Amino acid sequence: MVLELILGGARSGKSRLAEEKARLSALEVTYVATGQARDEEMAQRIALHKKNRPGHWGLVEEPLFLADALKHNQQEGRLLLVDCLTLWLSNHLLDGSGYQRWQQEKRALLDFLPHGISPTILVSNETGLGVVPMGELNRLFVDEAGWLHQDLASLSDRVTLTVAGLPLVLKGE
Repeated sequence: MVLELILGGARSGKSRLAEEKARLSALEVTYVATGQARDEEMAQRIALHKKNRPGHWGLVEEPLFLADALKHNQQEGRLLLVDCLTLWLSNHLLDGSGYQRWQQEKRALLDFLPHGISPTILVSNETGLGVVPMGELNRLFVDEAGWLHQDLASLSDRVTLTVAGLPLVLKGE
């Protein structure tokens, strides 16, 4: 299995890059969406992502139990595209189930990925390039995203940072 992590800021082109890589793979694609339409603006973002994806791709919507979703959807000849890990983190922080469940789900993902059989592309927002946030929840989010990205980068065969639609390969060829 090949594991790729694509990072970038909001509207950096990271999802477009991931979707293009999936299209070019010639594999069956299952898109694993973590976003939840908690407000109208987010509903519009989700609708735009759906509109831009090929209609023949499979879709799994899983806001919390990502490792389980990947386990149940992996198979030879199928590529899994996960968009987006920071939304997945946000879902956990806002869910009310507690920090411990987030840690359990993160661990489950990190434990599963090295053993998966489907090539997997993970998309996430790079949040560590700005100032330290003022609020406690915001700081927790940035810290957890950074630690998650470090852990995933160490497992990944390829890591790409996308800025202004331009990919910069940080790891791999």
